[in-house]
Amino acid sequence: MDQRRIFLLSPASCGGKRAALLFNDRAEFDIARRVRQQPGAPLGDVFSFLSGLYFRGKLAYAREFQNPPPRRAPGIQIITPTDGLYSPGSLVTLKDLERFAGVPIDAEESRYRYPLERDATKIAERIGPKCQVVLLGSVATGKYVDVLSPIFGTRLVFPKEFIGRGDMARGAMLLQRAAAGVELTYIPVSDPSRLGTRTTKKAPAEFDVRL
Repeated sequence: MDQRRIFLLSPASCGGKRAALLFNDRAEFDIARRVRQQPGAPLGDVFSFLSGLYFRGKLAYAREFQNPPPRRAPGIQIITPTDGLYSPGSLVTLKDLERFAGVPIDAEESRYRYPLERDATKIAERIGPKCQVVLLGSVATGKYVDVLSPIFGTRLVFPKEFIGRGDMARGAMLLQRAAAGVELTYIPVSDPSRLGTRTTKKAPAEFDVRL
């Protein structure tokens, strides 16, 4: 039997230069127009714009390899700074992005932690004890792991190949693997090696960042 697997994607930053483009009233590109009005734009599309290569890679990879338990839980959920878990198709507006931008992603921040704990607990109950939960996000700090690990336990895993790679390299690798249909190797977040030794920001030569 194929391993059942769902994915949790870390969020894109809702501050910075790319976010400012969405808040520019004169911006006329599609995603900017959509977030300015109801019903909004899909969160997966918005975060892909805000984050660029890394989030696009996470979303493409998760869509390729998700294998959720039938009728129990969605295969992909996106972590938000204030509202727990959203599906990639959830519609958001500038008001939502403003709310996201106002709360730090910190395990000690209750406005972030409590909604995430609430939604993760519901999903943990629905997926059963054998379904893996793959975290596509930083595991070198506790901002996700400290919240999710007590809920999912040994079910919470991450790609071993993330260790020592920065966001650009990870994004390129995820896009490449999704296109090739070749899955990464998952290890528990409890594995000491998750802390790595150093981070490489440059994408490895074998991955084409133009994807």
